[in-house]
Amino acid sequence: MSTLTRPDRRQFLTLLGLSAAAAAAAGCGTAVGGGTGRGDRTRTLRYQGAVGQVTPAELAADLGFLEDVKVEWVGNTISGPQDIQSAATGQTDFGGAFNGAVVKLAANKAPIKAVISYYGSDKDSYQGYYVLADSPIRGPRDLLGAKVGMNTLGAHAEALLDIYLERGGLSAGDIGRVEPLALPPVNTEQSLRQGQIEVAVLGGILRDKALAKGGIRPLFTDHQLLGPFSAGTYVMTERFLKQNPGASRTFVTGVGRALAWSRTTPREEVIARMTEIVDRRGRNEDTAALRFWKSYGVADPTGRVAGEEIELWIDWLADRGDLDRSKVSLDRLYTNAFNRAEAAGPTPSGRTPTPSSGS
Repeated sequence: MSTLTRPDRRQFLTLLGLSAAAAAAAGCGTAVGGGTGRGDRTRTLRYQGAVGQVTPAELAADLGFLEDVKVEWVGNTISGPQDIQSAATGQTDFGGAFNGAVVKLAANKAPIKAVISYYGSDKDSYQGYYVLADSPIRGPRDLLGAKVGMNTLGAHAEALLDIYLERGGLSAGDIGRVEPLALPPVNTEQSLRQGQIEVAVLGGILRDKALAKGGIRPLFTDHQLLGPFSAGTYVMTERFLKQNPGASRTFVTGVGRALAWSRTTPREEVIARMTEIVDRRGRNEDTAALRFWKSYGVADPTGRVAGEEIELWIDWLADRGDLDRSKVSLDRLYTNAFNRAEAAGPTPSGRTPTPSSGS
């Protein structure tokens, strides 16, 4: 396979494919249903899930933190960019994605706003970039001409790869000689061991299983590169927030409380709760991966969004010509106004979390 040029592979977040018509649809309205309590048009929020996983929103609902607000599963998402596009166009009421995808969608005039962080990287939850144990690749320049397998292009994994290469002193031309490839996550490790790629991006259960087999070593991890950081946010349309302020506040606050609960409750108890949730929903899902769960990786105890965590990707996209910086206003991209969660207080486990430092 020939090496892709920089313009060829810099189609950042082409999965978004947000047309002017789609953006207009997001501004025109969102289908609503459910009750009409507290002046809201709906107290039921539609969303997409993930096979075999329990999202913070699903955990919040099960813990009772959403009070009378309901979440209605309408299917599983294929990617973060697809998930937030569904929210922007009114097919769902909230969606989550890598913050770079959120920035890109907003720059395409979708009237969305990030309301809470829902995943990130820390010492327990991170994405690693792995090579074979005997690989000659030791640093950024060794990646010239190499293939890097990842779950999707133009999102978290590719962004962190670029940052690693840039910090290693590679020019834009040199970075263009490193070839990211989209591979199904379940096949990425095998592709590395068979020599079809030189680097595999692995996380969660797939990372832990691969490390248990041996024969691979980390080149770097996103946590090593940036430290603890929240990487993705739930978004809602501005119209939905305006029409349903009470439901939005209850939802965001409930998710924040669930994040706090997950980090202050014994890991075994969290995993047991998640396993029960997956078993009860009856979708014929394998719960084996849940035993490897360690954290959601969100930096702030209750998921409050930090402006610098979004600004990083505004700068990254703008520097590559993928974004007109003048079309994006950081203060319009996110809000913590709906998050009333406290990191301290009683939880279903009877534990008392550590107070939050978030504003």
